Amino acid sequence: MSTIDKLNDKATQIAFNKKVISASQQLHPYVKHRLYIAESTGIIPRKMYSSNGVVDDTLVAFYEKGYDVDIDNNTLKMKLFKMVNTQLDSIYEKEAFHKNTISTRNLLEDELKALEEEYTIDDGFDYVMNEDLNDISYQQNGHDKHMFLYDDNNHSILNAFNTKASKRNNSQQVIGNIYSRLPINVSNIIDLYVFGKLTIKDIASIKHIEEKRIDTIINWVKKTFETNLD
Repeated sequence: MSTIDKLNDKATQIAFNKKVISASQQLHPYVKHRLYIAESTGIIPRKMYSSNGVVDDTLVAFYEKGYDVDIDNNTLKMKLFKMVNTQLDSIYEKEAFHKNTISTRNLLEDELKALEEEYTIDDGFDYVMNEDLNDISYQQNGHDKHMFLYDDNNHSILNAFNTKASKRNNSQQVIGNIYSRLPINVSNIIDLYVFGKLTIKDIASIKHIEEKRIDTIINWVKKTFETNLD
């Protein structure tokens, strides 16, 4: 190999590494929030995992599996999101004993099916009526085991759903109460939408769910926030 070829190869690798780093930046808000929810609802102990550590492990796995330096930006982003999402699922399942819950994979179909009916699942994985979830009194009447004060200073969820928090002085508490009620896989979808800033099509690809169902879930959660914050 000539000196020029070696220099070109090095330059190509540097350019590719920069592209990977750029794509990985979008992972951090998403991973950070997934870990925050897991900590706040008792699935994992606080500070056991960090977003930097999870993302770094994902990048290591990405490079170890081999890669195409000519991969386009969107395909790269989707590949990284799929890998980090799989890693987070593994963490949730591995640490689930902290909450005495069960595998998120086993819950997925039941949770999504429940959303298509008149019921949803509370934080103890018991069925409750949708109107009960939408009624804030349900969240304040003996069901506060895993409630938490939502601390996202950027109001990412409210901004994503075009909901104004100023209408309620206790909006942080309300958001925390609602978010802690969402089934694991439902909040996962919402986090991909709000913090990962992915499209419904992208989320459907990552979760292997029809786009129509993703759209239904997002609108259902949006309505829940609007009902309780208005």
